[in-house]
Amino acid sequence: MHDIVLLSLSILFSVTPSDTDSLKTAIAARIAASPGAIVAVSYRDLQTAERLDLSADTVFHAASTMKVPVMIEVLRRAQAGAFSLDQEILLVNQFASLADGSPFSLNMADDGDSVLYAQVGERVKIRELLQRMIVRSSNLATNQLIELVGAANVTATAHSLGAGRISVLRGVEDQKAFDRGMINTTTSADLATLLEGIEKGTVLSSDNSGVMREILLAQEFNEKIPAGLPPGTRVAHKTGEITAVSHDAAIVYPPGRKPYVLVVLTKGLRESSASSTLIADISRIVWNHTTGAAQ
Repeated sequence: MHDIVLLSLSILFSVTPSDTDSLKTAIAARIAASPGAIVAVSYRDLQTAERLDLSADTVFHAASTMKVPVMIEVLRRAQAGAFSLDQEILLVNQFASLADGSPFSLNMADDGDSVLYAQVGERVKIRELLQRMIVRSSNLATNQLIELVGAANVTATAHSLGAGRISVLRGVEDQKAFDRGMINTTTSADLATLLEGIEKGTVLSSDNSGVMREILLAQEFNEKIPAGLPPGTRVAHKTGEITAVSHDAAIVYPPGRKPYVLVVLTKGLRESSASSTLIADISRIVWNHTTGAAQ
């Protein structure tokens, strides 16, 4: 029976360009093979205009995918002349909880980027914080940048760009706020909207759209969507992960054609390896469908 299931999945993974229904069927079968997984998928082919959404309006804890709208707001403010990306700001590690205003600090051991903590008390360029927030998913850089631009402004800008269900209430690791249900949220459709806008250059100026793409292309955590693609494929993306929540939101660049956007949000799988494999498998299905590649 196990061999039959694997054979069936391998056939589904080998979809070729056809109709969107076959793609949806293949993705749904792979999700069903991970009991307990709750998954949202949004796919946008910027060459053919093909679109697919599965549970795309379901609201998830955003985890670190919220750093994409933070990046947009930082660059929007810089574009408006509020500050320069080369401006230096004092790096601190004390923030006010959204729950009651009490101070809290981030734990270096829980951060994707430990290097930045050595610079606390020093002045750091906004450009460096922006880079580390995405490439290494630095929580310290994220909270510093949210202090700079304001969480409410991050949300308002995302909404103005058509991502109406994204809500960035606060920085990260605010335990008191988390315990009270004050969380940052997103949907796969909203993240797809933002990434499509970044690629098309409709979110900000052409120059700043290029800055965002280059930062996302430098992402160092590549065990999800990129893991399902041929080695060397260019992927501009941002991951997110907390307990039983695992996401990846990407612009994928197949050679010789326009890119596509793929966002996969998951919850319910407590083992990060299982959720990463699920996302990678969905990525592989979409790649095969889009490019006609044989598995």
